[in-house]
Amino acid sequence: MRQASAAYDGPPILSMGFRPFFLAASLFALGAIPVWILAWGGRLTLGGPFIPTDWHIHEMIWGFASAAVAGFLFTAVPNWTGRMPTRGWPLAALLGLWLLGRLAVAGLLGLPPLGVLVVDGSFLLAVAAMIAQEIVAGRNWKNLVVLGPVSVLWAANVAFHLEAMTAGTADVGRRLGLSVVVFLVTLIGGRIIPSFTRNWLVKRGDKRLPVPVNRFDGICLAAGGVALLAWSLVPGVVTGAGLVLAGALHAVRLSRWRGLATRSSALLVMLHVAYAFAPLGLLATGLAEWGLVPPPTGLHLLGVGAVGGMILAVMMRATMGHTGRELAAGPILGGAFALVVVAAAVRACLADVTLLGVPGLTVAATLWTVAYAGFALRVWPWLLAPRVGERRPNP
Repeated sequence: MRQASAAYDGPPILSMGFRPFFLAASLFALGAIPVWILAWGGRLTLGGPFIPTDWHIHEMIWGFASAAVAGFLFTAVPNWTGRMPTRGWPLAALLGLWLLGRLAVAGLLGLPPLGVLVVDGSFLLAVAAMIAQEIVAGRNWKNLVVLGPVSVLWAANVAFHLEAMTAGTADVGRRLGLSVVVFLVTLIGGRIIPSFTRNWLVKRGDKRLPVPVNRFDGICLAAGGVALLAWSLVPGVVTGAGLVLAGALHAVRLSRWRGLATRSSALLVMLHVAYAFAPLGLLATGLAEWGLVPPPTGLHLLGVGAVGGMILAVMMRATMGHTGRELAAGPILGGAFALVVVAAAVRACLADVTLLGVPGLTVAATLWTVAYAGFALRVWPWLLAPRVGERRPNP
């Protein structure tokens, strides 16, 4: 049972976890890709301990995605535990820790590589500790499971830094970091997509509902987790077969959620489409291990489509729901998601092709940036303002 609401007279941006971290994630998504394109073209020199490609991969995982995951968890945990949300100065301090990590990795704090690791690694440690404290205090033991992926994501970050220090580039760290975030997409997506779809269909009086979560979902998650871990550590023909199998299982899993029936709800369609990139990416990554498709194809179907698309869709819906807005995407947000889908397709399949005189990589980067600019235009005012109908305390 939720505790009685305590008075909060601070700024709305610090009233719930999704607000500062969705703002941070989207702001970073908006700026990091143009920076990467400038670095890739030799027009900008990046500081810090990583080569430019490692900086790009690291920051999209442990900068962009980690902020979004933190925002989701600090909003979901109070619903699971019935306790008041983390807010005010603890959220501000955590956001400051995330920002310090970004500055350290960019070389702007003047730290040695080991110092960068300590500063950057502190964020996820703090997230895990704060979430564990809330779950234990609320005696919500079953949801302690979410600490597993968060802890592995932290460990993958440490491995990334150490590998970059010793080998010059983070080969295993790249794959392991992406794998953990993709697993989180399948874990969280598998909880919210069929649930939201079921609720929507029930309201419409539809009797054909998504298949309830059962043992098959566990098999899909286990197969995907094992295949991604094996690919991270020992890529090859055998692990490629595991990825192909996992992709097929997740495609079947998605087909059980009645996605086609949601075509009149843009927000639901977004969630189903974003999840569809996971099996597509797993399949393409497996085929790449067999030498049948270029490796970047699967990596960007997963990274841009599954991760980038799911984060965008979840941030939209969660912000609308928790700020009292109508659950309707509208043309700006609908168009933003469509641009991410096209960006994923272009980056995965046409990056080396010139499109109307522009390199495909630049086209994909532009589409992504415009998409998140659309999100910023529509959603940032909601993140900064009080919930609709909420009265602010008198000063």
